Amino acid sequence: MKKTITLEEVDPISIYGAANRNLEALCSYFPALKVVSRGNDIILEGKLEDIEVFQVRLNQLIDKRRRKMNLTPYDVEEMFDGETVGTPVKLSGDAPIVYGNDGKPISARNKTQQEMVKAYFDNDLIFAVGPAGTGKTYIAIALAVRALKNREIKRIILTRPAVEAGERLGFLPGDLKDKLDPYLQPLYDALGDMIPPKKLQDFMAEGVIQIAPLAYMRGRTLDRACVILDEAQNTNLGQLKMFLTRMGNDAKFIVTGDATQIDLPNRADSGLLKGIELCKDIKGISVVKFRNEDIVRHPLVTKIVKAFDKA
Repeated sequence: MKKTITLEEVDPISIYGAANRNLEALCSYFPALKVVSRGNDIILEGKLEDIEVFQVRLNQLIDKRRRKMNLTPYDVEEMFDGETVGTPVKLSGDAPIVYGNDGKPISARNKTQQEMVKAYFDNDLIFAVGPAGTGKTYIAIALAVRALKNREIKRIILTRPAVEAGERLGFLPGDLKDKLDPYLQPLYDALGDMIPPKKLQDFMAEGVIQIAPLAYMRGRTLDRACVILDEAQNTNLGQLKMFLTRMGNDAKFIVTGDATQIDLPNRADSGLLKGIELCKDIKGISVVKFRNEDIVRHPLVTKIVKAFDKA
């Protein structure tokens, strides 16, 4: 069915928002509807029930605009009061997880990455452990971006233990964020492959995407979020427990790490493998183990890892 809604006695730009961001936020709750805006007209194409609900929500947004100066995407979210699009659609095999900024599909490149994708949809907490270059963090971030785009979650939170936040980072110029940004750069790089720069900047300014050192997680309860702890081999058992107990309702937690690359002064302090041993038999938790054969970087990386393992 096709229907045209004409906005009367209201400036369409005040409803659509800058760069149509309010309208896009509204449309994200109706993935089965085709929505085209042309001046004062909004053209809808889809099922009758979806069109009727869309019109009700649009009228609510217009009423809200009459009561306040400016609308934002947060006003759209408040209307739905925590509603999501629905149950996440599982992926099969090497189906694209998300599409990068260059239009190329980002998908699982080997059986272990496919196992990680499957574990994400079947569990709320995943441990993904293995050598450098196996794509653990990249796949985790791709799954988080997919969930955000599909409105399955409300925000993405990426964190790392700032084990270098002492002398070396202390001598860098700037405030704490400036000091930590270089350390968190791998997370920015992965996000930059999947979200356009301007959109990523907006998401970070609005708190939709947050990147912070692990210490900043203390005391928080993280609902409707995909939360990724990277470089978890550099946490002690207490820090890992603190992180895992931040899990709120409708949240997904992913912990990635490489037990062979511990940067702590005392390697025995690492809590990653101890934490996995304690949690591995709990329902809803999955452990995915990557091997040297799963390395997807330059072919030399596999040989380098093997050479260092022998040493």
